[in-house]
Amino acid sequence: MVEIKRNNRRPAEAAQTAPKATSNVPQSLSVGEVAERAGVAVSALHFYEREGLIQSWRNGGNQRRYPRGILRRAALIKTAQRLGLPLSQIAEALRHLPSDRPPTAADWRRLSASWRADLDSRIATMTALRDQLDGCIGCGCLSLDACPLRNPDDRLGRSGAGPQLLR
Repeated sequence: MVEIKRNNRRPAEAAQTAPKATSNVPQSLSVGEVAERAGVAVSALHFYEREGLIQSWRNGGNQRRYPRGILRRAALIKTAQRLGLPLSQIAEALRHLPSDRPPTAADWRRLSASWRADLDSRIATMTALRDQLDGCIGCGCLSLDACPLRNPDDRLGRSGAGPQLLR
């Protein structure tokens, strides 16, 4: 029989990591509650968990439970995705955050500063592409030899014959 591991913790560990209730505010949320409040699909939360971006534990009824702080972590993930960052880069950034508390404003400042150079580079590339596109719309040539969009400075010619991807 093959055992399917749903999260990275054994049941005994999971019970130890469940937050303690200190007020009338629920200290844990179901997967449906997190999905609704974070504006993501349940399947996205399951995916994030498989990829190690978030963690849950199982309650006595074997239902996934999340700490309340997961909402801020989910918001950080969604914002980073909207910036166009790949999940591997987001996961690497989250590995540098403590897992026992939600990300703070200081955490966000540190993460966003580390992503700034990449974003600036992508913005510059897209701006240049947009400006070149305006010229191409006017001429309509899309020449394989001279078009600044398709083959800037004939870089493809130096790479040899055949189809090639130019970034």
